[in-house]
Amino acid sequence: MKKFIVSIATAALLCGTTTLMAKTSAEVSKAAVANAKVTAKDNQVRIIKGAVEAVALTQKVLVDLNNKDTKSAIKDLEDAIGKLEVVLAAEKAPKFLPIDTSIRAMEYLGDVKHIKKNINIVESLLNNGKVQEARVLLNTLRSEINVISINIPVSSYPDALKLAAKYLHDNRVDEAKAVLTTALNTLVEDVVVIPIPIIKADALIKAASKIAKTDKDQALKHLAEAKIEIEKSQTLGYVSKSNITYKVLKKAIEKTEKEIRGKNKAEKLFDELIEKLKSFKDKL
Repeated sequence: MKKFIVSIATAALLCGTTTLMAKTSAEVSKAAVANAKVTAKDNQVRIIKGAVEAVALTQKVLVDLNNKDTKSAIKDLEDAIGKLEVVLAAEKAPKFLPIDTSIRAMEYLGDVKHIKKNINIVESLLNNGKVQEARVLLNTLRSEINVISINIPVSSYPDALKLAAKYLHDNRVDEAKAVLTTALNTLVEDVVVIPIPIIKADALIKAASKIAKTDKDQALKHLAEAKIEIEKSQTLGYVSKSNITYKVLKKAIEKTEKEIRGKNKAEKLFDELIEKLKSFKDKL
């Protein structure tokens, strides 16, 4: 019986401290960015081994040719073409074959006032012809996670290898080198940009929706911080193709805040707000 009573007491204590254990806005934001980095890493483009090997062989062909080993060059080139043909024979072969992928995160820690100040400085530098100084400062005005992939353009790379092979068979080594060098220099970099302020705003709004009934003050703090993050995203120039605008998002948050302060029947408003932000984020 004693053990049972202690369990009840412990449960009561946990229930009583739920509000105290609510995360601060800073903690929600920090966790959201950390989770976004993990998600971005998990969703990196899958590297296609055959494409990587084809590029490596292309580079080796140039080494062979520089060593005047045309026989090895032809063999390596044929191997590269073969590997690409295997990859391209797959059903729904992509237009770009990824050979490398990476994640890069840059978080802007200043506030909106500081962003605007730096934008004014950049404009002043540009007006005075100090383009490089402006570029360095402008490069700091971003807060984002980048998912970067390097790709072989399917439309041109395989054909370039075949043309180079034809040149080698015709003993036109210099033309083959030129074609291969051009092919290696036309690998396509694709960058998916995920704005960190929008990640934070999304997490803060969802966190507020979960505690709006039990901890009004913290829920309102989350929403206030979400508005700041949305303004930061707008000031940094992240643009969405969605019909939802920054102005619409701000109004939706303010409407939700008003409801929390009043009768607090904000469940539907939260659902609408989260859906609006999802549409905005998906097309950002």
